[in-house]
Amino acid sequence: MSLMTVQEVADFLDVQEIRVERLQRESLLVAKETDGNGNPLFDSVEVEKYKTLAERLGGL
Repeated sequence: MSLMTVQEVADFLDVQEIRVERLQRESLLVAKETDGNGNPLFDSVEVEKYKTLAERLGGL
């Protein structure tokens, strides 16, 4: 399992960081852990699955 920061997820999904934080609040992306500063870290496999699903449903 590879963990991604909010910035890395935002870059991968080609969205702003605030959008990633919103997706987390809405439980569409679930953080696996937090770093030392309390920032969420996401499983890269789940982020890829979310991107695939979002594209099938019409985009992010």
